[in-house]
Amino acid sequence: MNHSAMTYLHIAVLGLQGAVFEHITATSRAMQTLGLFGDARWAKNRAEVEAADGVIIPGGESTTICNLIEKSGLRDLLLQKPVFGTCAGLVLLAKQGDGQVEKTGQRLLERMDFAVNRNAFGRQRESFQTDIEFESNAGHDLQTRPFPGVFIRAPAIEKTWGDCHVLARLDGKIIAAEQGDCLATAFHPELTDDTRIHEYFLQKVAQRS
Repeated sequence: MNHSAMTYLHIAVLGLQGAVFEHITATSRAMQTLGLFGDARWAKNRAEVEAADGVIIPGGESTTICNLIEKSGLRDLLLQKPVFGTCAGLVLLAKQGDGQVEKTGQRLLERMDFAVNRNAFGRQRESFQTDIEFESNAGHDLQTRPFPGVFIRAPAIEKTWGDCHVLARLDGKIIAAEQGDCLATAFHPELTDDTRIHEYFLQKVAQRS
């Protein structure tokens, strides 16, 4: 996939909490692989997010990230732009939370038609890595070989509806999905050397730009 030199993509990695630098590195490498012109930057305030063509919400503590989004006045921007959420970012993209979400009073972005289970894979000590097989409706590059999935106190999608499409499952749990220009994974692709999922998101952003 090659784009004209006129196409320049700016990706904001929401730097409120989580693996920001890893996402910046993975996104930059993905741009090189795709032949895209652009950059990925740490974004903490409204102006930095507003300038972006797409936004990545990294992992971390979803309640904290949610509160910081509200405090920083970023919610309306995150409802308008292509968004890629990993782990806690997946939780924030959900339209429907679980009991934990309700208990903490999180205000989800509700960008994707799915219900989330915030601690589906257990706590931090139960973190693991395993190969993920993507489904036939995922991009061709994701189907060529298994993806190394790193799970750290990971959530899972309980059910989907509407325009939300499942991309991958593990042990019967939905761990990756897409809807329009949004992408969500329960695992951490930024913690591997495989940039195919970041490439997949960049293609979404490029198509919209």
